[in-house]
Amino acid sequence: MAKAKTKFICQACGYQAAKWLGKCPDCGGWSTLVEEVEERAEDKRPAWGASGNSQKPVPLREVATESEERRGTGIRELDRVLGGGVVPGSLVLLGGDPGIGKSTLLLSALDRLSKRAPALYVSGEESLRQTRMRAERLLIAGEGLHLFAETDAEKVLAAAEALKPCALVVDSIQTMFLPELGSAPGSISQVREVAGRLMAFAKKSGVPTFIVGHVTKDGSIAGPRVLEHMVDTVLYFEGERGHPFRVLRAHKNRFGSTNEIGVFEMKGSGLCEVADPSALFLAERPVGKSGSVVTATLNGTRPLLVEVQALVAPTGYGTARRTAIGVDSNRVALLAAVLEKKEDVQLVGCDIFVNVAGGMSLSEPSCDLAVCAALVSSLQNKPLDPHTLVLGEVGLAGEVRAVAQAELRLAEAAKMGFQRAILPRGSARRLEEERLTPIPVDTLSEALAAMFL
Repeated sequence: MAKAKTKFICQACGYQAAKWLGKCPDCGGWSTLVEEVEERAEDKRPAWGASGNSQKPVPLREVATESEERRGTGIRELDRVLGGGVVPGSLVLLGGDPGIGKSTLLLSALDRLSKRAPALYVSGEESLRQTRMRAERLLIAGEGLHLFAETDAEKVLAAAEALKPCALVVDSIQTMFLPELGSAPGSISQVREVAGRLMAFAKKSGVPTFIVGHVTKDGSIAGPRVLEHMVDTVLYFEGERGHPFRVLRAHKNRFGSTNEIGVFEMKGSGLCEVADPSALFLAERPVGKSGSVVTATLNGTRPLLVEVQALVAPTGYGTARRTAIGVDSNRVALLAAVLEKKEDVQLVGCDIFVNVAGGMSLSEPSCDLAVCAALVSSLQNKPLDPHTLVLGEVGLAGEVRAVAQAELRLAEAAKMGFQRAILPRGSARRLEEERLTPIPVDTLSEALAAMFL
């Protein structure tokens, strides 16, 4: 009997080697190469479930178009991130830290989808009894919800074809395996092949399929990057363990925008939707305290008001600290240098701490002016007017640049009771908001003068 050939495959990037290596030559990862049995050509099956009938190339103008009707999950925040609902035949990958609420969200969504037709929840990590206990905690009746505790992907696909569910959830992709492959569950060959079979099933049957992916220490989904390329939508659940808020963000979406976010709050009964995140993030804002500034960030079509906090104190060590949570630390160091050089704000010898309250993360430069205002407010111990919104990008020359879609941001601020807004002059020219007073500025000096009169 011929000896089975083996090869070593990097579980991070897919690099193949004939012998074991401590460090992957391609991605540089240590101890990522795992021995796997090499598949023979006659043993391979088509990963995409291709049918035997051949097809010919069709001109674009002759392709028949059909309007895909989206199915609402009953969770408005989830539907917003998906682009309005679930598209039939789509394959959605949901990733996030352990215990952040991935299974809770999908189980709740599947329960609401199962009211019209049967739905299938496949758990490879929990028993049926454990899943039932979690469903009772979430007050899920689950009349049309079917549970299946299985890790064999062939049995899962057979059960799905027999049940013909309206939606399928596989929790998680790293626990599924195919018997004909000799590698262990979670390896690069198993993950890639199982994902291919699930995609073929979703496209052929029209059943929307959700798969849960584990997350590594650096925050990326475990397994090969090809998994994210194969699926239609990649969703990430973000949030800090110490904060009750959870943010659902789309990093890839073939059927909608990738800028939309959904906000949830974790409670004892499960995840609850947050219809007005701005009010929730500003609910505990201290009034009359220095170092606290409110700004507006835009996520897709949703404006959010968040509080930027700063603490400037004399350092007790030789080197001053620059710590930022929720804001890029390099951006904070850049803004501190602009304040020192252009505005003569003495930050040398001071520790700087910047934090975005509520666990939010600010990635756009429109919040630069708010960070500068919070630093100066904390350094001078002068509180800012609590009814003032600060908005604008700060350049290296000390100029304040315009921001995109200022109308939406100011409309949200006016709804929350803000009376004036300090913003770039380029953005103030296009404003039609009459419920608050805009204060246009051109430079950082003008902005600081308008804040601390």
